[in-house]
Amino acid sequence: MAVDFRSILSPQAMCLGISAQSSDEVIRLLGERLIALGKVKADYPDALIARESTMPTGLPLGTINVAVPHSDPVHVVAPAIGLATLKEPVSFASMDDPEEKLPVRVVIALALTDKDAQIEMLQAVARFIQNPGALAALAKARTPEEAFSAFPT
Repeated sequence: MAVDFRSILSPQAMCLGISAQSSDEVIRLLGERLIALGKVKADYPDALIARESTMPTGLPLGTINVAVPHSDPVHVVAPAIGLATLKEPVSFASMDDPEEKLPVRVVIALALTDKDAQIEMLQAVARFIQNPGALAALAKARTPEEAFSAFPT
């Protein structure tokens, strides 16, 4: 079943072309956006950062690396995605090798209300990021419209 990213990705949850100093800064920014939208609980950013420290989500994809931080559903009010594209990469630990630091340019923070949906969404994100053209279009997006056009319909 295809996942419709547009159904849970709000323009207000996008931080496009931003500068950040660290993975924690990006995660906190996305978490605060989702809190403001009423999609997650106040402890969501801390839960993402804590989980990222023990189960990193950096994915080595070559030119544009991606991180997909997510938390347990207990921190989520309603399904949502926070999206950040970075002017300059920030370092995330690799999912494959936590000792390896990856320069990440796209961060997709998932906020989902049940574990089954989380698995399906992670699979959909994996399919999306394996399309180099779509990922490059997303990394270059500077408006919500440009970001939405990178995702499959």
